Amino acid sequence: MPEYGRHIQKMVDHTKGLEDKEERNEAAKAVIKLMGQLNPHLRDVEEFKQKLWDHLYVMADFDLDVESPYPMPKKEGYMRPEQLAYPTGMPRFKHYGLVIPGYIEAAVKMADVEEKEALTLSIANMMKKAYLNWNRDSVDDKLIKDQLFEMSDGNLKLAEEVELAHIKVANQNRSQSNFRKKGKSKKPKRRTA
Repeated sequence: MPEYGRHIQKMVDHTKGLEDKEERNEAAKAVIKLMGQLNPHLRDVEEFKQKLWDHLYVMADFDLDVESPYPMPKKEGYMRPEQLAYPTGMPRFKHYGLVIPGYIEAAVKMADVEEKEALTLSIANMMKKAYLNWNRDSVDDKLIKDQLFEMSDGNLKLAEEVELAHIKVANQNRSQSNFRKKGKSKKPKRRTA
């Protein structure tokens, strides 16, 4: 358990290796006392001592024969969850996320031409907004149209005369006027003797 550190883990391993049960019990009590001192925030938790004993058993991999005032917890309750599988195939245009390619896929499958064109224009506007979220510079509509064409494998194309929505991005660099009042800054007057 990382909150206790490797030195406590070494002490628990040493306690497991002791052959005399009485000596092992004393060592376990000493480790519990030290664990309580290292984590004073646990004192506010109900059943503070039981939690420390449970942690001791977890650190000992449930293979510790000591006389505990509390029953040994079940191993199933402390099993680590399986590690999540991370996506292996990352999209080429990461700044568009995973939603926009889904919209593109749906638009490609549409049969109604008018709805398909309207959806394509909406997707292009979303792409422009997403692009500007990651890249604060202005973006050319032609770039968005080309990327839409590429992401749809040539199935969605906007005419060159179609203009995308004008999207304003909040300026990150605030001017100093936001922090000071306009006009002359007041300097403290010097006293002359």
